[in-house]
Amino acid sequence: MFSSNLPTWVSPKPSNSTKNQFFNQFNQNPFLQFSDRLPPKSLSRSPSPFTQIHCRLRDLRKRIETVKSTQKITEAMKLVAAAKVRRAQEAVINGRPFTEALLEFLYTINDSLQCEDVDCPLTVIRPVKKVALVVITGDRGLCGSFNNAVIKKAESRISELKGLGLDCTVISVGKKGNSYFRRKDGDLVDRFVEGGGFPTAKEAQMVADDVFSMFVSEEVDKVELVYTKFVSLVKSDPVIRTLLPLSVKGEVIDVNGNCVDAVEDELFMLTTKGGKLVVERDKVRVEGGGISPLMQFEQDPVQILDAMMPLYLNSQILRALQESLASELAARMNAMSNATDNAIELKRNLSIVYNRERQAKITNEILEIVAGAEALT
Repeated sequence: MFSSNLPTWVSPKPSNSTKNQFFNQFNQNPFLQFSDRLPPKSLSRSPSPFTQIHCRLRDLRKRIETVKSTQKITEAMKLVAAAKVRRAQEAVINGRPFTEALLEFLYTINDSLQCEDVDCPLTVIRPVKKVALVVITGDRGLCGSFNNAVIKKAESRISELKGLGLDCTVISVGKKGNSYFRRKDGDLVDRFVEGGGFPTAKEAQMVADDVFSMFVSEEVDKVELVYTKFVSLVKSDPVIRTLLPLSVKGEVIDVNGNCVDAVEDELFMLTTKGGKLVVERDKVRVEGGGISPLMQFEQDPVQILDAMMPLYLNSQILRALQESLASELAARMNAMSNATDNAIELKRNLSIVYNRERQAKITNEILEIVAGAEALT
């Protein structure tokens, strides 16, 4: 059939003048092919906002079936992500009050002991020569720009540190970040860590042990976390926060006396209020009531800090892993929702093209039958 080789346009109905031109040509010579009766230059010159589709009816049917299958897959992935993100969101919300209360308690003790001769290796502030970045990414794709945003944040921080003349090393957590840093510069990465499923305290302890050994042995002088902070189901922000040493923002300097804290350091920013997700970026430090002057510690302050600092490391890394997972699931849910909507729209457009092509084919066959019958009479 001649109509199967014609380019199909998703366009409005033809005007009455075009219809009259076709009927006049057909009455003059009914044996002309349908393609010969088309205006040769009018379609090519007329601007059209639609995409030209060159395919037959069988190909159109295959494309429609393929889009339907893709729509089912993306819709299923959306539902799975929506079911998992609720559990991840609850873990983030339930864990934030504990980590922030622990952080406030440690900072209060650390401030009260600044005037005393207390030797705690994780609170020692020394001139920075090398910085360790713990970069947390996802294990899977199909989540929009989630992984790309974290990697860009890490790359910008690495460039900033190199601009200050400092060395840096990376502890990559997540398969996507591991594959990226292996392709780019494997020597930059100290360790690759791959998680599985929901983060646990055991996985956080693996990273915390590595960070602890690097900082205590003075391989690095500062440790920073680069991860995606979960704000809501439709918003998440890649942030940088100082993990070690335990100090006030602006006190960690390099050998030249320049501050090496990130401009967007999120360490002391209040992120919850009453157990709800609230972000207040004007706060620099968590405001609290402090320790009561009536409170007495039976143990030595060094023993208290030595006992609580590993808990601090584990809780902060676990919190970052939980927030990163919640952000990844929310990003995947939104990405699959957009993909499902696009599949529905594409299927609708292809169905319109298919119906018009099929109608044109049937019309052409009827015209040929009528023309043949008139020629025999």
